[in-house]
Amino acid sequence: MNIVISAPSPKQMEFLRAKTKYVAYGGARGGGKSWSVQTKCVLMALKHAGIRQLIVRRTYPELINNHVNTLRAQLRECSRYNDRDKCIVLNNGSRIDFQYCAKDADLDRLQGVEYDIIYLDEATQLSEWQMKTITACVRGVNDFPKRVYYTCNPGGQGHAYIKRLFVDRKFQEEEDPNDYTFIQALVTDNKALMTANPEYVKQLEALPPKLRDAWRYGSWDVYEGQFFEEFLDEPKHYADRVHTHVIDPFEIPDGWLIYRSFDWGYAKPFSCGWWAVDYDGVLYRIFELYGCRDKMPNEGVKWTPEHVFNEIHRIETEHRWLKNRTIHGVADPAIWNSETGKSIAEVAAECGVYFQKGDHQRLPGWMQVHYRMAFDRNGFPMMYIFKTCKAFIRTIPLLMYDEHKAEDLDTDGEDHVADEVRYMCMARPIKPMHSAPTDDYSGNPMFQYLDIDKKDLSPATHHRRMEIIE
Repeated sequence: MNIVISAPSPKQMEFLRAKTKYVAYGGARGGGKSWSVQTKCVLMALKHAGIRQLIVRRTYPELINNHVNTLRAQLRECSRYNDRDKCIVLNNGSRIDFQYCAKDADLDRLQGVEYDIIYLDEATQLSEWQMKTITACVRGVNDFPKRVYYTCNPGGQGHAYIKRLFVDRKFQEEEDPNDYTFIQALVTDNKALMTANPEYVKQLEALPPKLRDAWRYGSWDVYEGQFFEEFLDEPKHYADRVHTHVIDPFEIPDGWLIYRSFDWGYAKPFSCGWWAVDYDGVLYRIFELYGCRDKMPNEGVKWTPEHVFNEIHRIETEHRWLKNRTIHGVADPAIWNSETGKSIAEVAAECGVYFQKGDHQRLPGWMQVHYRMAFDRNGFPMMYIFKTCKAFIRTIPLLMYDEHKAEDLDTDGEDHVADEVRYMCMARPIKPMHSAPTDDYSGNPMFQYLDIDKKDLSPATHHRRMEIIE
């Protein structure tokens, strides 16, 4: 029996030798990810007789074409393939299973199953919930290594989860940083591809800037298909001006209006945002409540409607920015539906939380959000987000365009914050601004006549200055 394995690139060798519990590999197109998964899987199957491994892809055709057919051919002299169970069983008792996960219901096939090693190929195509559910199957009482290998590119519904763990390394309390290894591999690290298709790099270089940065250079900050690509969670400099949406909190003046936007989500998380509206109509997201309805923080009970609205009422009666204020509530019209029993809106009212029906037109709503996020020619948007609003800052940059509806958002993403933001923007519609982050300082003499330094423009003072300039 002969199994021929070609020589790995230096980055692929790092992947093969990595021994931490969680290993992520890739970050750009053409880094040799599929080969790395298959080679590691074969080596572990041959070394550890009886080991159980699982390879996961998002769709069944991807699974068959990228892994099953290749591994069946490579291991044909020392294994048998079971088409019904979609697994390869080696003569030494090692087993390689194949599963796809196109939707949450596909996870049912993994109930009660244990694996020693799991490979999530193109992991960012899976949701955080799907990844966590699948990797929870890594367990068992034996001496085999217990590991999870991720291959990934920027973008997709799992982008935030992978980026947090392996790129930003922002770990939660139960996560040990020593368990995580990230190996960045670019197309230039794949010598076999560079030899077979030397024009591939030129093809990547010719892509639009966002796609080029993600696919060619592995940037996790931008990627093609991003729905709100104008959103800036960190300051960016254009022509000596600072552009940003996320700002430090400040005390809200008494004369500003306060709004509350809400999306229930039903079987999914709910999102509630509080907004201050200044005298120029600019929105400031000052506070939020975001919940995964499986459980409440530090409690073992679910976020029932009563729990949610009692908490909203408590916040509005205790928080200094909200108490003793008139709060204008706007929500998804669906919460007034009451096929059986009380509607969600009725439960809210019983808790002292009141809403008006929001305008739920999707495309006009998304355009209003885009209008709000757009920067005018002086570098200012019509929407700001307090940096304490973590759910907005985390989820908004990750939302993608729907592949089948050109101007709509892909609802498979974590879109609950976006939906309630859409209701808010439709409640205060605006006209589009002329957005052009260019340096028109020298062409506008009013800056110089009024002795206004072009670097001295901040969100706290820009409205007064804008009125003077205009």
